[in-house]
Amino acid sequence: MKQRKIPMRTCVVTKEKCEKKELIRIVRTPEQTVEIDLTGKKNGKGAYLKLTKEVILKAKQNKALDKALEIEVPDEIYDELIKMIG
Repeated sequence: MKQRKIPMRTCVVTKEKCEKKELIRIVRTPEQTVEIDLTGKKNGKGAYLKLTKEVILKAKQNKALDKALEIEVPDEIYDELIKMIG
């Protein structure tokens, strides 16, 4: 039986390649809103983050998501991500 390829994605903060399921996708929709994409299939430009508190806080501090998505990411998105961890 043919072995399936595991999708790999790069975290925008750590630049580490991980399996897609280990990362969380943040998406800028065509309507210019920013959302957390739990399905990994929403329409729009996506960026991936490792789901750890350190990485999320670093992304907020150095505006890594803002640069990757080319839009200002609201603080509520970071708050929601931190809630998802703990």
